[in-house]
This record gives sequence, structure tokens and C-alpha cells, in this order.
Amino acid sequence: MKLKTSIILSTTAMALSTPVFANPVWDLYAGATVGAGAQTVFADDHDATNAAQSFGAMFGVDIPAFRIEAEYNYLNETDTYAHLALVNAYFKMPSTVIKPYLGLGVGIMMSGKNEKYDVKFDTTPAYQGMLGVTLDVPRLPFKFDVEGRAIYMPDVYKMADIEPDILHYEARVKIRYIF
Repeated sequence: MKLKTSIILSTTAMALSTPVFANPVWDLYAGATVGAGAQTVFADDHDATNAAQSFGAMFGVDIPAFRIEAEYNYLNETDTYAHLALVNAYFKMPSTVIKPYLGLGVGIMMSGKNEKYDVKFDTTPAYQGMLGVTLDVPRLPFKFDVEGRAIYMPDVYKMADIEPDILHYEARVKIRYIF
């Protein structure tokens, strides 16, 4: 009886103490991003494309097969600017140092303005798709992402029975600090 009890107690103690010494399966992170590309405004027959840039910040959770994050973006083009809040999901390919991923995001354009026509943007949904790679530098609490991104915002304002859509596409670099 004493042998069975000691085996059960030692097995239970080992099972309960193992997670204390193991690495966590998920990582919390915060980061910043900068991008450059172009922005096209689709308005009936009057499509206009100009150079654009973006700046952003994010906070998320990195799990081995995927990432989920909340993101803020400021998009700036020659005549327009916009503020976006998005929730993104990234699906990662298994790899060691260079990790490819595919991402999707949904959110809202909270505010913005076309300064050329002095028109404020309506609050509207925003959708985005991302394709990139993560560079995981061993022993550093930072990860670097390089990605291509396209953001679509439908019916951003109404002017003379025209409701233009915006497509913002760019190359983007992120740095993420792992807590």
C-alpha cells in the first residue's frame, strides 16, 4: 500500500511541477509599423492613384500556428488621410528562422478627410489582406515582419451622388517586442 501511494504522489508531483519550468506556448507582444505604397480612389469613371504611406501600432498574442492582434493605422496620401482600427488573424507556416504567413483583418475606418475637396470621411468598414514573412532572431525579444498589404474601404464619403471606394496597398515593415 505504501509503494502505490508513493508512486501516485510522486507521479502527481512531477505532472504538476512540469508546467512551472516549461516555456509558455503563447507570447504577448506590442509593436510599431511603417509602410509605403500607393492608394487608389475609385469614383465612377474618375479613378486616382497617388503615393501613400502608413504608420501604425499593434498589440497581440502569438501562438505557434497563428497570431491575433488589435491594430491602429494612420494612412496618409497626398490629399487624404484616415484613421483605422482593425483586428487581424495571421496563419503561420511552420519554419525555424524565416516564417511565412498569410493574414486577414477586419475593422472600421474611424475618421478621415479628403483635403482637396474638403470632405470628411464617413465611418465605414475596412478589410485587409497580408502576405509576409517573420524574421525570428534567436535570443532577442524582437521579431521583424516584412509584408505586402492591401486595405479596402468602401463608400468612404458621399459627394454629388458619388460614393468612392479606397484601395490602399503597400509594402510594410513591423517590429514586435515580445513580453
